[in-house]
Formats: sequence, structure tokens, C-alpha cells
Amino acid sequence: MEQIGYGSAPASLDAVFSALADPTRRAILTRLADGQASVNELAAPFDISQPAVSRHLKVLERAGLVERAVEEQRRPAKLRAENLSAAVDWLTEFRAFWDTSFEQLDNVLIQMKKTQMKEAEDE
Repeated sequence: MEQIGYGSAPASLDAVFSALADPTRRAILTRLADGQASVNELAAPFDISQPAVSRHLKVLERAGLVERAVEEQRRPAKLRAENLSAAVDWLTEFRAFWDTSFEQLDNVLIQMKKTQMKEAEDE
């Protein structure tokens, strides 16, 4: 049985959302938005080992969100933000739904407030 809406997104989208699910990886991406950095530089603000940061970087690389260059002894990581666009596009599809839902909620709240004010006047 095929479920509607499943499988229509690129397979890489799963890897992107999986990579973004971890707060340490999101923090690494935020740091890389300021420019490339080495594993040592990325590990500095965290209470985790450099090998742990390297494992996070591998997940981000597999998702296509980070690339690593080779500069002599260094392997600085660099953000590939363009690969976040698939996730943004997928989430944008839900914007109309949320906008409509919030409009409906606003209308209900306005109606409730009017009813409460009317009841208070009648007392």
C-alpha cells in the first residue's frame, strides 16, 4: 500500500533532517556559517572529544551540509548551505496550512472574546 506524500521528497532530505536532529550538529553548522573551521576549533565550545566532533562532521558530510578540504595537515570544514534548500522547500509546502490554521485560531479567539464581552455587559 502506497502512502500519499511518502517517497516524493529526495532521499537526501532524510539525511538532512537526520543530521539537523542533533543540537551539536546544528551548533556546528551555525559556527560554520561564520567561516570554515578545523575540528579543534569546532570542538572548543563543546564538552565532547575531538573524535566525537569528527563523527558529527561525517554525518553532516554524508547529508551534504559540510565539505572538508585538505590543506597540508589541516582538514577544515566548510558549510554547504545550498543543500539546506531541499529541507526549506519541503517545509515551505506547509506554510499555507499553518497560515490558514492560525487565521482560523485568530477568528475563534476573537469570537470568544466578543462572546465574553457580551456576557459581561449582560450581567
